[in-house]
Amino acid sequence: MANSKKNIKISLLGVFVLFSISSTVYCFSSNGKIDKDNTLSYTQGGYDTKEQYQFVIDKYLNSLEENQADSLSVFQKLAFTYSEMREPELAVQYIDRYVKASSDVSFAGHSFFHNISDSESYQLLTDRYLKKVDLWSIFCLYVGFIGFFVAIVLNLRKRSDKVANLLMSLFVLLHSFFILHICALLTNYQYYFSHSLYISTSFSFLYGPLIYFYFKRVINKYVFKTIDLLHLVPTVLLIVFLLLPVYFLSAEEKLKMMLNGTVPHGALITIVKLMSLMIYGGLVLKIYIKSIRDKRSVLRFESVWQRNIVIFCSVYIVTYSIYAFLIISKIYSGFLFNMQVGLMALLVLYVSYTAFVQPSIFGSLKVIKTKPQNKLPVTKYVKSGLTESLSAELKEKLLYLLNEEKIYKQNNITLQGLSELMDTTRHNTSQIINEHFNLNFFELINKYRIEEAKELLQGEKHKKFNIIDIAYEVGFNNKVTFNKSFKKYNQITPSEYLKTFVA
Repeated sequence: MANSKKNIKISLLGVFVLFSISSTVYCFSSNGKIDKDNTLSYTQGGYDTKEQYQFVIDKYLNSLEENQADSLSVFQKLAFTYSEMREPELAVQYIDRYVKASSDVSFAGHSFFHNISDSESYQLLTDRYLKKVDLWSIFCLYVGFIGFFVAIVLNLRKRSDKVANLLMSLFVLLHSFFILHICALLTNYQYYFSHSLYISTSFSFLYGPLIYFYFKRVINKYVFKTIDLLHLVPTVLLIVFLLLPVYFLSAEEKLKMMLNGTVPHGALITIVKLMSLMIYGGLVLKIYIKSIRDKRSVLRFESVWQRNIVIFCSVYIVTYSIYAFLIISKIYSGFLFNMQVGLMALLVLYVSYTAFVQPSIFGSLKVIKTKPQNKLPVTKYVKSGLTESLSAELKEKLLYLLNEEKIYKQNNITLQGLSELMDTTRHNTSQIINEHFNLNFFELINKYRIEEAKELLQGEKHKKFNIIDIAYEVGFNNKVTFNKSFKKYNQITPSEYLKTFVA
């Protein structure tokens, strides 16, 4: 019996010794399990006094200084220990060092740090490394996808300037792509998709040329030449000499760059982009101001569109200047930092709004006929897909063609020809004339012809012309039709008008 008890005591002693030895060979990993082949141990909640914690910390620091242990393991143990001691600033310091050394951003969210989860320093750290979603990032995501959709729609317009629409669609597309990249930065997803590094930077020097050639196209009707490809040289140089070496790096190397803030050429690219924006912004402003001075004929809503784009681009250059200064100063957050992104988002939304509310800017929309509702009264245009805003826009365009272009002077003008000038259908043109002028096509044209004829008859030059000459001048093909129409609107013939009101 005595021997049996003695054997039991020896067995228990052996288990104790074995456990003691194993505790120095194994240690807890980041997920609370035991890791093998480490020389330092950590036991959560294993110490009662601050002196005991400090003793362990000194042991970790000494081993780090003497290179006796893996630095990653030491950073981890120090982060855990300071968290147990409720020292958030020191814990955060070693969490940060561990993340940068291991490229494991998820470590910042380890359950061992629940003791310091309410501290400001720890919340700032998790805000920097862990995935997150807020209203600002959702807004950027929304605008990015809207921009992609509109960029496609702009190229599907009928009877439009395909080149101008392509330039504007690319302009919107690049902005949208950049905004989506910003969304990845705001949500910290760039750490989980490290190949996104510099993904939108390739297009940095294209914003200026695109908007510049868009204005040259819509204002000067510019036709592209081979020499214009020189505007792509800065972009090619950027990609070949600065970005390709970065693109060919592994995901781990890119992640380390992002975590340690060693992303190359950031300030250089930002400064050159600012210079590009300023140069092309000046060229756009020059084209726009010249068009105003030359008093070129343009519809009011087109003039407003061009003016607003110029304003957007000018303000964007100012906000990007502030952004560039912050980048050089290594300030990557705050209202001023995000201001240029917000303005870019507003620009995308404005183009999107214009594309659907004022479609004539980019070409006509295809009219979609809707089925009449039973409750609505049956009218002549009940099946028309012409919206109120598009109706007002087409009316303004028609007035411009009548008052400025004086298309009624063309003796072969037809409803089809007028519809083509307005970039719409015959049905829409007829509806606009009926609803806004209470006339049909021929009545409207003849009314303007008669008013023009009256002005010519009252002028000093009328004495040099016969009445038939005036009839031909305003668009009539013969004197009979002219006299008949003139009398219809004035109750007297042209000859009687001359005797009564001119002579």
